[in-house]
Amino acid sequence: MQSDVAWRRLRELILDGTYPPGARLTEMEAAAALDMSRTPVREALRALTADGLVRPSGRGVVVVALEPGDLDEAYQVRSALESLTAELAATRQREGRIAPADLVTLRDVATDTANATADGRLAEAVVLNRRFHRLIAELAANTMALHALERIWDQIQVSTLRSLAPPSRPAHVSGQHEELLAAIAGGRAEEAARIARAHVLDTRAITHSEEDRA
Repeated sequence: MQSDVAWRRLRELILDGTYPPGARLTEMEAAAALDMSRTPVREALRALTADGLVRPSGRGVVVVALEPGDLDEAYQVRSALESLTAELAATRQREGRIAPADLVTLRDVATDTANATADGRLAEAVVLNRRFHRLIAELAANTMALHALERIWDQIQVSTLRSLAPPSRPAHVSGQHEELLAAIAGGRAEEAARIARAHVLDTRAITHSEEDRA
């Protein structure tokens, strides 16, 4: 459907910072940018409003970012959900329900994420980091958790774009990815859950420090 295409394209433009927090967008402007009619764009903006990425403003919408307190809550929920998906993925691995090729893909993405972060390719690192965590959620085979995480990841990504900077502890972040990957590959469910939760909460602590320096 055209509205789905419009939603996907507008969402990408918001997530990559083309339309940053505070940017105002009207149906007419969005339709012109996408070279589409206003009807599917209108539906797409309604969907983005439901997603929490924009809010109505006059005849259009404004891209929104979470306030610091709300961002803390988002990370708390994310840590709980990613703890769950890591535990489920490790359990499925222990039961032999994950293909070896899927674990190879996860390891490759972890390596690519570490390299992009170390090289200062921050925009690429953000995309790869999200892919790493999404792959774990997919391996968990819990659709509801994945959908909830997608929304939270979107809101966090938009809300932290302005503080995007080289992480103060890139080796620590990459090391946690490796520990999480090893726990999942080894089928150690409780360990995977613990590492995933700690990793998300550490990420929030790092973004706090980057926000304070910005």
